[in-house]
Amino acid sequence: MLTIGDFSRLSRVTPRMLRHYDALGLLRPEAVGANGYRYYRQEQLSDLVRIQWLKGYGFALGEIAPLLELEDRQLLPLLRQRRLELCRELDARQALLHQLEADILRMEGTKFMEYQYHVVLIEDPEQRVFSIRETIGVDQYHDFFARLYREAAARGLTQAGPIQMLYHDAEFNPQRSDVEAQMVVAQDGPDVKRKPACLCAAVQHRGPYERLQYAYDALCAWMAEHPEYRICGPAMDRYFGDPDNTPPDQLETGVLFPVEKV
Repeated sequence: MLTIGDFSRLSRVTPRMLRHYDALGLLRPEAVGANGYRYYRQEQLSDLVRIQWLKGYGFALGEIAPLLELEDRQLLPLLRQRRLELCRELDARQALLHQLEADILRMEGTKFMEYQYHVVLIEDPEQRVFSIRETIGVDQYHDFFARLYREAAARGLTQAGPIQMLYHDAEFNPQRSDVEAQMVVAQDGPDVKRKPACLCAAVQHRGPYERLQYAYDALCAWMAEHPEYRICGPAMDRYFGDPDNTPPDQLETGVLFPVEKV
């Protein structure tokens, strides 16, 4: 048996943290003496290593207890999901870093070309579209587009242009967004409608979707400088390329604000 001090020294985990793990039910000592001292079996070091391993990957302590009971084959999908979450967090951090660098260079009077957006006015033509509309969270968008493809195929519709997302919310809410996914199609058919032509302030974004905010920032800055135009319809993201088969830094997305002259 190892005292809590010995267990702490070998594992390089503080006694205070070991007592915290005990209180959470993550790692109970094998025995507690009459004097309150905790004693651990040497074999429990492997349990502690697993706890520290999962904690290091960002799992909350409250999530770890049930994970300790899983075999590797059961744990693998959860590790893959955590890897995806970490990649998204990394993309968001990198995007923030790029924006910070751009602002620093701008204030220093140096041009930073990577995120220089050129806003243009375009006449977006009439389109024949099949669409589905729901109130969902941002994390459900990928599945939402997958359903758009399935339902279009079930109706025998042929894609003839880009996929796009329209945002109908009165205010931004990433947990509950009133969104409409559209597919430009080649033929008329069930649930196919005509999206009318409209004038749009538009910008092209190249890179991960997590950085689309910069394109929106550019459009908002343009609108602030051009009060002779006002927004007259839902903002739209237009996607070029398949995110499942295109590297994130090569994705092309158009962001469009329908506008009218006042």
